[in-house]
Amino acid sequence: MAKQEIVRSTPRLSRLWQAGQDFLGVELPIMCGAMTWISEPKLVSQMSDLGAFGVLAAGNMPPAQFAASIDETRALTDRPFGANIIVIAPNYQAHLDIICEQKLSHMFFAGSIPRQSEVQKAKDSGAKVICFASTDSIARRMIDYGADALVLEGSEAGGHIGHVSTTVLLQEILFRFDEVPIFIAGGIADGRMIGHLCLMGAAGAQLGTRFVVAEECGAHARFKQVFMKARSREAISTPQYSSKLPVVAVRALHNEAMEEFGRLQLTLLEKLRAGEITRPEAQYEVEYFWVGSLRRAAVDGEVETGSLMAGQSVGLVNRVQPLREILTELVAEADGALAAVETRLRGGRVANAEAGRSGQARAPGVGRHGV
Repeated sequence: MAKQEIVRSTPRLSRLWQAGQDFLGVELPIMCGAMTWISEPKLVSQMSDLGAFGVLAAGNMPPAQFAASIDETRALTDRPFGANIIVIAPNYQAHLDIICEQKLSHMFFAGSIPRQSEVQKAKDSGAKVICFASTDSIARRMIDYGADALVLEGSEAGGHIGHVSTTVLLQEILFRFDEVPIFIAGGIADGRMIGHLCLMGAAGAQLGTRFVVAEECGAHARFKQVFMKARSREAISTPQYSSKLPVVAVRALHNEAMEEFGRLQLTLLEKLRAGEITRPEAQYEVEYFWVGSLRRAAVDGEVETGSLMAGQSVGLVNRVQPLREILTELVAEADGALAAVETRLRGGRVANAEAGRSGQARAPGVGRHGV
């Protein structure tokens, strides 16, 4: 297969994110987060071909289809990529078996906390294991279980989220744990943020919402249009109506699907009270709702009734771009931010630039406050 020319890092960035480069085996330790119905073989392979890191989303895919997706991605790229499996998905155990059988180089446990034996099973297959941490206690447990790296994901992220913001998690986790590489996710769409996160000690970053509007992303055009028109404050998290039905919060743009989810919770709570359904069955109904609802929006373009899972960084996304252009821009912004910091540390002034990502000229790495 013909290899694409990769997007190159810079000497400044490589000094800071080398741990991420080495861990992922890539030029750019920028990961495309696993988004169900969106992070499919073509997008994943193109991310990896450009020197970044693609991650397949298993969701609750039928096992045979998931195995075929890994095979298809391998046929499209010979560069490293990973797969994300959801601990609470009904097909989770089958997905874990497939990853181990396929000898995938990197795998992500998401959605909940895996058992230590499951982490070890993945490691025994030769995979590097990455776990998500939405609290400091989870970070500690995952490291103790043998995780090779963490993704610190704040509540600004889209899809299933925790309850703590990225800025607090940086202080709780990034500044306190140094045993494994830590990647940052949640609310990131600008390379300047990536540069500053690496200055803080991050090994790299994971973005999702920004890559939804890539030309190469297979999401429906109406889905992308909604993202480009949305404001950050419109990406809200779902409520939990009762502790009797614990649900993992989901961040999405408000529409009819959000209202329908509220009605579903109330219906399930009534069935629980009447003994017509068990709590695990009710939780399965919740996950089944989100998987189907997201497909209606992302694949079929039903943006009024389907789920519009998006992070709060959606307000920073306003145009469709080729994936190469997005990655090139992120690198230029990150490197520019580091250059601005060097200037400040030498006592120099950094000019302000008010231009955004709307196409007007803009000095890479220079923003409203000079970095």
